[in-house]
Amino acid sequence: MSALVCVARIGAAHGVRGAVKLWTFTEDPFAVKRYGPLLSKDGKRQFEVATAREAKDHLIATFKGVTTREEAERLNGIELYVARDKLPATDDDEYYHTDLIGLAAVTTEGDALGRVLAIHNFGAGDIIEIAPPKGATLLLPFTNAVVPEVDIAGGRVVIALPQEVEGDDGDPSASRPREGGDP
Repeated sequence: MSALVCVARIGAAHGVRGAVKLWTFTEDPFAVKRYGPLLSKDGKRQFEVATAREAKDHLIATFKGVTTREEAERLNGIELYVARDKLPATDDDEYYHTDLIGLAAVTTEGDALGRVLAIHNFGAGDIIEIAPPKGATLLLPFTNAVVPEVDIAGGRVVIALPQEVEGDDGDPSASRPREGGDP
């Protein structure tokens, strides 16, 4: 089986007939209905979307075999996965996170930085996490400026390390307003 890709996360129960809030991570939220059975992270449980309708920023969905609120409540927080080979091909400059994990990270000069550990999104855009052989991981914006080249076939990403942040001269008070009373 190919690698698993997280396509959704089950949220809180909705109503009394087994519906749940479903947060999808796909371009088309309703694509989760077309992938067939979705798997839990460990692959031991399968979930098949029976119905789905659009809500504010998520779907309201039911799963086959889940008919009560109590059953739906027990599903809260479960991430749903699909085999990578069931997903559509990506466009240029689009990647599935699973395709990037483990790639070598090198500088624009070709120096080794480490390996791609994860791709995060905390709400302000994608962040690439690189694990060096020693020391703390690097968290960098996953933008074309910082990651000018992704070579999946070659097994690497090229990183243009950002320069010092403008205005950061090492004086912590220089970038913060003064607190308290009069100047």
